[in-house]
Amino acid sequence: MTPPPLRILLFGGTGQVGSELLRRPWPVPVRIACPRRDTADFAHPETVAKTVAMAHADLVINAAAYTAVDKAESEPDTAETVNALTPGALARAAADVGVPLIHLSTDYVFDGRKPAPYAENDPTAPLSVYGTTKASGEAAVRAAAGRHAILRTSWVYSAHGGNFVKTMLRLGGERPVLRIVDDQHGAPTAASDIADAVMAVALR
Repeated sequence: MTPPPLRILLFGGTGQVGSELLRRPWPVPVRIACPRRDTADFAHPETVAKTVAMAHADLVINAAAYTAVDKAESEPDTAETVNALTPGALARAAADVGVPLIHLSTDYVFDGRKPAPYAENDPTAPLSVYGTTKASGEAAVRAAAGRHAILRTSWVYSAHGGNFVKTMLRLGGERPVLRIVDDQHGAPTAASDIADAVMAVALR
């Protein structure tokens, strides 16, 4: 007898990781619902919470975020709503209906000064508005006290949307010399690899 599909509510389905989650072959039957912005707008936490409450899902995945790192400095309120307040409302709604949540975060919650790889329980010390709002989002998810997993990503790239790798490839084809900042260190991570990690956590 074929088991019923795993019902997944996916926020951020048009983003880099969300797109990979939709296109990758899952090892079990799944039915993934991706709410549209006109019904679940991360600028309005109550709409997202209502969507979770009414979805009858088996799992919620939050791959949505305000990711314009530099722009967040001039739009802190918007970044705080999308990255912290709404994930908190989402997590509380998921906890209320007993549905586990996988929430994607970022390495920007750290200050980058540790000379060794970061561990999950290292204290956060964000240096930017973006990192601060994402750290607040993590705290809100934990405070909701539901079943959850938080995955921190780093320099995501894919064939979808804009990302650092695509920008460098484009500029490399346009200019003989590239002039970019050289005071940052990161680990570019394929969205497909992150999607695989999310799938592994989802199916545990």
